[in-house]
Amino acid sequence: MQNIQLCLITALLFIPTSYAELIDKTKTASIEQFSSLSQLTSIQNIQENSKLTVPHVYELKNRFHVRSLFVESPSLPMVDIQLTFNAGSARDQSIGTNLYGLSNMAAQLLDEGTDHYSAQEIISTFESVGAKFSVSAHRDMFIVKLRTLSDPAKLEPALDMLLEVLNHSTFKNSSIDLVLSNTAVGQKQLKENPSRMKNIVFYRTLYGKHPYAEPITGTQASIKRISPENLVQFRQKYLVRQNLNIAITGQLKEKEALKLAEKIAKHLPDGEKATSLPAPALRSDFNIRHIPYKSSQAHIIMGEIVTTRNDPDYLALQVANRIFGTGGFNSILSQELRVKRGLTYGAYSSFGFMQAAGPFSLGYSTEQDNLLESIQIAHRALVNFIREPIDEKLLQQTKLGMLRAFPNNYSSNAAINAQLGSIGFYGLPTDYLNRYNDELHQLTTAQVQNAIRKHLHPDRLTIIIFSEKLDKAALNQILQDNLNIYKNTERSKTSTPSNANEPYHLPKEEAPLPDSFQHDTPALISDNDL
Repeated sequence: MQNIQLCLITALLFIPTSYAELIDKTKTASIEQFSSLSQLTSIQNIQENSKLTVPHVYELKNRFHVRSLFVESPSLPMVDIQLTFNAGSARDQSIGTNLYGLSNMAAQLLDEGTDHYSAQEIISTFESVGAKFSVSAHRDMFIVKLRTLSDPAKLEPALDMLLEVLNHSTFKNSSIDLVLSNTAVGQKQLKENPSRMKNIVFYRTLYGKHPYAEPITGTQASIKRISPENLVQFRQKYLVRQNLNIAITGQLKEKEALKLAEKIAKHLPDGEKATSLPAPALRSDFNIRHIPYKSSQAHIIMGEIVTTRNDPDYLALQVANRIFGTGGFNSILSQELRVKRGLTYGAYSSFGFMQAAGPFSLGYSTEQDNLLESIQIAHRALVNFIREPIDEKLLQQTKLGMLRAFPNNYSSNAAINAQLGSIGFYGLPTDYLNRYNDELHQLTTAQVQNAIRKHLHPDRLTIIIFSEKLDKAALNQILQDNLNIYKNTERSKTSTPSNANEPYHLPKEEAPLPDSFQHDTPALISDNDL
């Protein structure tokens, strides 16, 4: 039987579209059996078909005015709950000076004991009802997740324990000491990994004294300063109702989900809403930092502070980035550096969209002998990408790929709930998932090009290089030569912000701890969530 099914699948994949439509009209049993197979369709058809599968998002209007989003998913007897607090590492310094890593430590220790339960009792409670509990800290946000069975006999005790740790975690010195004892291994691993170090130095150099500058995990010295009192203060100030968004996905009815959201909100202290983060200072010229690193490989990252998640150009920039640096071997960056010249095994570009302006960056590794050539090629590729019109056919292909991939964002309860968490946190419209296809379909080459020229500035880049040696004079000349192409191009008129960033000198006495997240990625699903 298996062989027969495989043959049918193979045959269907190669049926011309017109024949497939004819067979579909006959509604044969075999076609119904394999109706879930993806088909190559036009961008318009993908747009229409996607509308049929986008989950309906309910806005749960609760009496505590906590934004709560819900998707009913009846297929499995499970419920996913995500509590997203405006309380990431950007808030660490508000509790005390040089307390980098505070929110991350709070995330690690939240379930390590309360006034009433030990760490083992907390774990046992979750395990006894088949629930999974996790906590993570990002730059912008503090995320608490609970996955449990929808049976009230299982869901209620799991939720009660979640509320217990949120309200009563003690953060004992013994738990802090355990975290500190594990940092030595992380330090050693970090020093041996220039690819991770370059990201940390990049953020520090790019953001200067802004709250985004320091790694989420803190430094060896900063986490030694953290006390139980600091952690309790963080919890009491930021893990509160006014600072919360709720996302629920699972086998519940709307009224049941509303009741669940109200219970969560009711049992958290009201507190105060976190203040807005300051806008980071931007550069008006190049900033090149060379970190001597003995290796045959050189590691490069370059970029600039760009814009926020709520920028109207968000989708246009996402499309632009897919064309430039995330489209695999077909991306412009990979074509120039790897395919045409073999200068690297892999190159990437990315936008880190956050509450305050996040970064655009591109990075790769190459042989030391190819360092200057590779930077010349990568920078020129960026210059040309900004200068030259985007090919209409390439844009349509890119949009088609994104439309095909978008259903992955709601392919599982965990994926749906992560999307709800992001929608709620960034204040996006409830029907964001439905709007996505329409907005992407309507996006024009002019809109993408205007967004690129407005937000990307190849003459303002921060460039971090880990290598044995660097001829800075030669590098500066290469960059200026590339800009000669760019200067003759008409640009969108944007105000040039003042440069308030001070040069940051990496302290010799304290290296940063490993940073798990380069950017906030609340919509990404880890293996543990699946």
